Amino acid sequence: MEPMLSVLLFALAGFLLGGAYTTWKNNRAMAIGLIVAAVFAGLGAALWLE
Repeated sequence: MEPMLSVLLFALAGFLLGGAYTTWKNNRAMAIGLIVAAVFAGLGAALWLE
């Protein structure tokens, strides 16, 4: 179960980064929020693996 959760968090981080890339031209504040959320998801996944 534990490795699966980290894979899901990495997938969430990728999804959030894709959304940030898509919204960058229209709404930069939302894109920055998505980037921050993606960093937290990626960091959580990396820490979960340890």
